[in-house]
Amino acid sequence: QVQLVESGGGLVQPGGSLRLSCAASGGRFSFYTMAWGRQAPGKQRELVAVITSGGGTDYADSVKGRFTISRDNAKNTVYLQMNSLKPDDTALYYCNAAHVFTGNTYWGQGTQVTVSS
Repeated sequence: QVQLVESGGGLVQPGGSLRLSCAASGGRFSFYTMAWGRQAPGKQRELVAVITSGGGTDYADSVKGRFTISRDNAKNTVYLQMNSLKPDDTALYYCNAAHVFTGNTYWGQGTQVTVSS
């Protein structure tokens, strides 16, 4: 079973940047598709960025061109670089891991991102 620990959230002004990190343990990292999701108050959780074990990426339209997902398989870590942040980006951001063979999915506890002046 994979354990996921997010870090890097905080309060940032509109237009600012943050970099989230997610450290994974307990599984073979390269066998997992990794993703970042978020959930704002009163809204459903949504995936915003995905990166495959081979490094392919995909993004939600709402963050395309502003967010970049990356992974370091040697460090068992996935990152989310968030630029040009908007108040609508305020949410609890979660790390997600999905095993490429079994489909088993895991979520972290989340890190809060607040965009406000």
